[in-house]
Amino acid sequence: MNSAGTITFQSLHTPFRLQQRTAVRLWLTKCLAERNQTPGELNFMFTTDEEVLRLNQQHLNHDYFTDILTFPMPSGQGISADLVLSIDRIRENAKTLGNNTIDETHRVMAHGILHLIGHNDDTLAAQQKMRAAEDHWLSNKARPTTTN
Repeated sequence: MNSAGTITFQSLHTPFRLQQRTAVRLWLTKCLAERNQTPGELNFMFTTDEEVLRLNQQHLNHDYFTDILTFPMPSGQGISADLVLSIDRIRENAKTLGNNTIDETHRVMAHGILHLIGHNDDTLAAQQKMRAAEDHWLSNKARPTTTN
């Protein structure tokens, strides 16, 4: 927890457990502060491809796998959302891109928050801007390490 709000981490249908949660909370809070934002209630749920696909179909009428779904919540203070991450997709993307799972997990978390504060990735230019923002946050020296 932090004084501005809460950042929680849960796992559903997967043995994955995010390590160094306090350090991750501090990192995300610092990233938001760079954009003059604070966390309200951010809930990260790590789950499977199947669960993310089910939610994607049910809530967005999309029939495809994705690494993250972001569900903004109205909040009187700070940025609030449920963020559902497919650890299966994150691992596959990390392998395909030649990244490690730790960095890819953090990239996807940053990606979701960047969407919440107004970044889009619907054009090539917007994708490049999003990637630059992700890279900037990932280069932050306070970024923690985690294990699978």
